[in-house]
Amino acid sequence: MEKIPNMEAPLSDPWPARFADRGHTGVRRIGAGVEGVVYRLGEGRVAKVWSGRPPADFDLTRQVYVDIARHPLPFSTPEILDVEDHEGVLVTYERELPGVSMRVDSAPSDHGREVPTRHSDALLAVLRGLASVPGTDAMRQLTVQGDDRPLWRGHDCFRDALAALVARAAARHGAALAGYVSGFDAGVERTQEALRSLPGAPVTAIHGDLVPSNIHIDVAGRPVAVLDFGFYTTAGDPAFEAAVTAAVWDMYGPHAEEHTADLTGLFAHELGYAPTTLTAYQAAYALTTYDLFGLDDSDGHFRWCAEQLRRNAVFNA
Repeated sequence: MEKIPNMEAPLSDPWPARFADRGHTGVRRIGAGVEGVVYRLGEGRVAKVWSGRPPADFDLTRQVYVDIARHPLPFSTPEILDVEDHEGVLVTYERELPGVSMRVDSAPSDHGREVPTRHSDALLAVLRGLASVPGTDAMRQLTVQGDDRPLWRGHDCFRDALAALVARAAARHGAALAGYVSGFDAGVERTQEALRSLPGAPVTAIHGDLVPSNIHIDVAGRPVAVLDFGFYTTAGDPAFEAAVTAAVWDMYGPHAEEHTADLTGLFAHELGYAPTTLTAYQAAYALTTYDLFGLDDSDGHFRWCAEQLRRNAVFNA
């Protein structure tokens, strides 16, 4: 999900003082997202204070970072230097990644009708890079945020695992979403059927949350870092990554629908994915994340998911 960059720490925030006590000077809160808050510590290091992640459950994520780092990529990925359990709160000390966010979040700004070529080229480079990393056992054991079990548990292929996740997520609070999306139950069934009928695909590393703030670029616009794995990180079909990336690059801007259509078409053409596959995956993403922040259209993400489903050709077939 989109992260708030350079967010000022509230007056009650105790972490800058705690990091100062550990010898870090000039501590600065530089970002906050779904998974926690990030602080720049200086000397090429950052600290991430995780939300809702017990320290004992972090070993898998750490292993995933190691698995990804085994493969040469044209951009950096997170490297954990140390882990701390501070009174039950997980804190990781990591290498600070280079570059700056691809762009600011879409909600407050109008980024124009056309997707800049430098951005679409950067997205393609990231998608190709991650698709070159084989999926691993550690990735298969991760749990998608909001769910209660590892995505791959009881399944030997991604499409079936994702269809089962759609069913679980729809059962959580589907009645709330049905109030905003007509034909909800039938649409859920159509989405599951579409997923199960997809052809076999490679199993590669999936980041699952390639919003612009999670991609860092250099002055020439080249991607130099990908950060914040974990929200929907798993092993799976690289077409899923492309589908979600096309949908979340601009979630709330005035041209969001057009940008999603443009990027979906571009990724289908450049990466060889069937458009209907991407559309099915976009419906699945909306159906599995709609309730993570709120249960009515006062919440931006809930509203966005409902809008995605209302115009999704697979969901409404």
